[in-house]
Amino acid sequence: MVSVDREDINMSALAEIAQRLVAPRKGILAADESTNSIKKRLEKAGIEDSVENHRLYRQMLFTTPEIEKYISGVIMFDETFRQSTGEGEPFPDYLSRRGMVPGIKVDQGKDSFPGSEREFLTKGLEGLPERLKEYYEMGARFAKWRALFVIDEEAGLPTQEAIDQNADRLAGYGLMCQEAGILPIVEPEVLMEGKHGMDASRNATYRAQKAVFIALSKHGVDFSGMLLKTNMVHEGTGSNEDRTPEEIARHTVKLLLETVPEEIPGIVFLSGGLSPREAEDNLREMNQLGELPWELTFSYGRALQQEALKAWGGKAENVEVAQKTFLETAKRDSMAAEGHE
Repeated sequence: MVSVDREDINMSALAEIAQRLVAPRKGILAADESTNSIKKRLEKAGIEDSVENHRLYRQMLFTTPEIEKYISGVIMFDETFRQSTGEGEPFPDYLSRRGMVPGIKVDQGKDSFPGSEREFLTKGLEGLPERLKEYYEMGARFAKWRALFVIDEEAGLPTQEAIDQNADRLAGYGLMCQEAGILPIVEPEVLMEGKHGMDASRNATYRAQKAVFIALSKHGVDFSGMLLKTNMVHEGTGSNEDRTPEEIARHTVKLLLETVPEEIPGIVFLSGGLSPREAEDNLREMNQLGELPWELTFSYGRALQQEALKAWGGKAENVEVAQKTFLETAKRDSMAAEGHE
């Protein structure tokens, strides 16, 4: 794909997509698990892993009646993006017809960071312009790229080198997306796994987000035509701390005000291993802190799907109850995005 001049990029169209994705009372469904990740989730739920079961599971979620009231867009993995409903309608077309924006995960997973066994570099820039062109023609209007950061205070992780190199790749991806007419969701995720406390989480998240926005600016990415997907500032899963939703919300919003430009239309949070109720409570508290420059909403994977997957169990006779469960979870998240119970 040939690079284009900045003035040729239709930023108003990208800004409109951003506003649709963070519209009041709505959030994004992250249904972009890789084939290996979905295999693990299905098997944990006692469901046979197969391409058809992958399709049936996503179909159960996507075809939930009235889900478009609470879900603005759906991030898909390549396999899912190329699948169709039982009636033969491609998933991107089906979602668009229901008023939801089709999205695609375009990073290709992680490689080890040179010289480190515990840090990573996200791969996928090679050939990305051509892939984005194909995805656009198939209906994709936004994309996602995730960079992972591990906290280990004793080992000095994350290193600034890993942060900076991942930030540069996120920025390169962001510009390629905008040149292709696709809105980029930029996702620097600081993992919750570890014994670190709230302060370490805040420090690592601050460093990652500062580096990302410096890189985005250097690459010329237009902030009005992108979204940030990020973790909440949260103590590690092995920490002795036990922070309240109010503390998590206060620390997270304070950090965002220090790192995120006001031009960003919205910030969508990942659940990062939180339970559905924990993710809801934290998001609700953030949206009760007063007026902010950007919309704060959700882009959950497990926290949105977990209860519905359990209810479905891979059985056709359970689809209706699973969809009701999914709708109820999405409605609760929608209320949290408005700051309500």
